[in-house]
Amino acid sequence: MDEVLTVRRWRRYGADRLYVTHETGARVGSVDLQSGEVVADDPVLEARVRRAAQAYLRSDVPELVLPVTSALASIDALEGVGPGAWPGEDEDHPRGERGSPVGSRLERLAEEGWQVLHDVPLGRQGTVVEHLLLGPGGIWTVTERRHPGSHVRVAGRTLQVDGRALPYLRDARLEAGRVQGLLQSAGCAGVSVRAVLVVTGDLDRDVQDPPQDALVVARHEVPNVFRRLPERLDPARVPAIAQVARRRTTWAR
Repeated sequence: MDEVLTVRRWRRYGADRLYVTHETGARVGSVDLQSGEVVADDPVLEARVRRAAQAYLRSDVPELVLPVTSALASIDALEGVGPGAWPGEDEDHPRGERGSPVGSRLERLAEEGWQVLHDVPLGRQGTVVEHLLLGPGGIWTVTERRHPGSHVRVAGRTLQVDGRALPYLRDARLEAGRVQGLLQSAGCAGVSVRAVLVVTGDLDRDVQDPPQDALVVARHEVPNVFRRLPERLDPARVPAIAQVARRRTTWAR
């Protein structure tokens, strides 16, 4: 009979953790989803705690019961489950996730040579990149802004929601620039990172004055917009860069 682990999420008093317990009720370990710290009651079990966390964050349930030898075996093949990796975060608002509409849409690109990371932690101040997409069409930070029922006008470097200018484009470009710098510092020479802003709302783009150094798209355009991109990154480099991107140390600067 398979050994069974249970993964539960605990969020109170500003903390956000996953707790992994054995079927006997004994605690196996925990993962701090804010700092990425993994604590295992027995150091030998740390890799198992990480894999259980990965499995939970790929699911869409409040509590996950895992037969170890079956459900976790496929997780062993994931890149970045070593000590330098972070498990990411997959929960509804406000952070991006595999189960979110945009996160789920991005995952559809996996069979076409793309890899996507969710909730990439930048620095130690709690800043998170919702989605980092890497593939033949380049490296992209993907951020969603929801304004259902509102008119969203994009022209040049300006984005307005119902006539009010918001700094979404500026913030997205700054975020992409920071990700690019950190990847280059981690050894990914020559990489370029661009920003994508996914908008929920009545999107109106000025075709004569498109935004510079960023894409603004409607949610329904994801993932096809990425399939139409020209090749910017050698497909052979994608797994290597993704492995660097999965290291928590890459972003802890």
